Amino acid sequence: MLTPDETAALALSLRVAAISVIVSLPFALALAWVLSRTRVPGRALIEALLFLPLTLPPVVTGYALLVLFGRNGAIGQWLAAAGIVFAFRWTGAVLAAAVMGFPLLVLSIRVAFDNLDRRLERAAETLGAGAWRRFWTIVLPLSSGGILAGCVLAFARAFGEFGATISFVSNIPGETRTLPIAIYELMSVPGGEAGVQRLTVVAFAVALAATLIAALLGGALWRRRADD
Repeated sequence: MLTPDETAALALSLRVAAISVIVSLPFALALAWVLSRTRVPGRALIEALLFLPLTLPPVVTGYALLVLFGRNGAIGQWLAAAGIVFAFRWTGAVLAAAVMGFPLLVLSIRVAFDNLDRRLERAAETLGAGAWRRFWTIVLPLSSGGILAGCVLAFARAFGEFGATISFVSNIPGETRTLPIAIYELMSVPGGEAGVQRLTVVAFAVALAATLIAALLGGALWRRRADD
C-alpha cells in the first residue's frame, strides 16, 4: 500500500501524463499530416527539431523550457502578464511531459497515415468529398489504431518523465512532485528503500501495460494493412 504522499505523486503523474497527451494530440495530428502528405520546404529541419527532445539530455530540454517559459522568459513574461504561469507549477510539468512525449506521438500517427491506402481518399474525392470530410470520415477512422498507439506511448513517456520536469518545475510537494521525482527523493533519504520499491513496482506496471497496449494496437494496424 502507498502512503498518502506516494499516492499524491502517483495521481499527479497520471494527471500530468493524461493532460499532456490530450493537449498534444491536435498538434500531433496536424504535424503528422503535414509530414505525411505534403512536401513542405524545410521538412528535414522540421523533423530534426521534432526529434530534438529525444536526443538532447532531458535536463537541457527542461532548462530550455525554463528560459522560454519562465516568468522572465521570452514567452513566459507575456504569458505571466495574462495570468498563465508554467514554471514551478503543475502546468509546467504538463508542458515538459508534452514536449518529451510529442515526438513519439507524431511518429506513430505519421506511420499510420503513411500506411493508409490512398486509393480510398482518391475515390472519395472523385465522389465529391472535400479535404476535411475525407480526413474525418476516412483518414481518422482507418488510422485510429496508430493514433491510439501513439497516445499510449506518449502517455507512458510523459508518465516516466523526470529530467525536464525537475529542471523546469523543481520538486514541490503536492504541486510538481511526480512519481519519478518522488522515487528520486526517496532514494536519497535514509529508510526510503521501501517507498522506492513500492513506487518502482507501480511505475513498472504502468509502463508494461502501456507498451503492451501500444504493441497490440500496432500489431492490429499492421495486420489490417497486410489484409488490405
